[in-house]
Amino acid sequence: MHEELVADLRAALGCGGVLVEASDKLRYERGWRYGQGAACCVARPVSTAEVVSTLQICGRYGARVVPQGANTGLVAASTPDATGSMVVMSMERLDQTMDLDVADRTVLVDGGVLLSALNERLGASGLWFPVDLGADPQVGGMIATNTGGTRLLRYGDVRRNVLGLEVVLGDGRVISQLNRLRKNNTGLDCKQLFVGTTGVFGVVTKAVLSVVPKPNQTAAALVACRDGQAALKLLRAVERELGDVLSAFEVMGERAMAAVFRHQTRLRSPFSELPAYAALIELSTALPDGAVELDEVLEQCLRAHLEAAGDEVLEVLVGADDDFWHLRHSITESLRSDGEMVAFDVSVARSQLPALSDRVRALLAARYPSVRLCDYGHWGDGGSHLNLVWDAGAVADAAALKQRLQEAIYDLVTDDFGGSYSAEHGVGPHNQRYYDCYTDDLVRQLCGALGAFCDPDDRLGTVHLA
Repeated sequence: MHEELVADLRAALGCGGVLVEASDKLRYERGWRYGQGAACCVARPVSTAEVVSTLQICGRYGARVVPQGANTGLVAASTPDATGSMVVMSMERLDQTMDLDVADRTVLVDGGVLLSALNERLGASGLWFPVDLGADPQVGGMIATNTGGTRLLRYGDVRRNVLGLEVVLGDGRVISQLNRLRKNNTGLDCKQLFVGTTGVFGVVTKAVLSVVPKPNQTAAALVACRDGQAALKLLRAVERELGDVLSAFEVMGERAMAAVFRHQTRLRSPFSELPAYAALIELSTALPDGAVELDEVLEQCLRAHLEAAGDEVLEVLVGADDDFWHLRHSITESLRSDGEMVAFDVSVARSQLPALSDRVRALLAARYPSVRLCDYGHWGDGGSHLNLVWDAGAVADAAALKQRLQEAIYDLVTDDFGGSYSAEHGVGPHNQRYYDCYTDDLVRQLCGALGAFCDPDDRLGTVHLA
């Protein structure tokens, strides 16, 4: 069957459209952080018609298919299982269409277009797609996972910026709703069924995205805060005074920053002493240069808050945007160099973020004293990355410890704080058991009914939402 399947795929996609050699398949079989399996082959369609053919051929042979974008996900949803029978369908060659309507501020793109390529094209017209990430994903993958990013506070997530989709269902049927309308109240907005559902209902082959003017001016500040509550008070003050131009509010814990300065020797701490938390504030505007001086506006706001906050604010640094963001984006890499780690991407109500971190620290002190919390994240939108780190070799069974920590933290987040165990990363084999544990039964029944229509033979992906 394997040889016949590959032969039929090559007849439909061409020899260059199907990879079978182990060395060629390797990069498609391993995820960025989690996920490693074995693929029967890698299919690389170049058009919607070839995606249809791929799914129909795989259906005839009973082969399951894993749609794969840039493979930058963090929950193992883009890699095959270990059976060696799955077909990875890479969208990397489906990347030719980028049809920009400047007047409408919309762009029609293929699902395989990379975020970097999209923004390079948009930049020539003074526009950009404002979902800002450390990775370089494909548009289809961003839609499948409903990516958020560091500027969600200002621009929203991918869901908010998608206007239309073309999707190939599991059996090869095509739903095409590629209108560019921002107002279209005519019944079920079915494109939203495919946003954030990990590609198990269908494969995004084209999308219409809303884009925005690229900022002409930005200003940033690092503010040292006595504790998490002080960081929240700062957020409220900045939103109240500067909400129209506030584009990001990130918070970094002391231990997370300390790891950066240990391992990134080109970076130096800008603080006289590392605070419990530092807030990274960014303002941005598309107004012409000179229309407003954002640095001065930010300084005035922070100066007023500093006078009111007393010893809750320890230091205020305004300026070096790139250096501040370099610190923020170096945290994950630095923590990996700090020892063993298990990372959590969670969200709770913003008002509960300091209490959540305090509860996690208390839990670790009582039950896992060798583990330390290194937290940071998108506090402006309620997201927190709870990274739990311990010295390499300090724990005999690291895998067992990671599972116990996952169970304890996810129970705390969902049961005690009413939060989400996956704020941005989505659902995949890495966290499937928590989806099964925490998802309402009626929601799963609804997903099962939708899946039965969209993918009647259950061919797509390694995630089970029903």
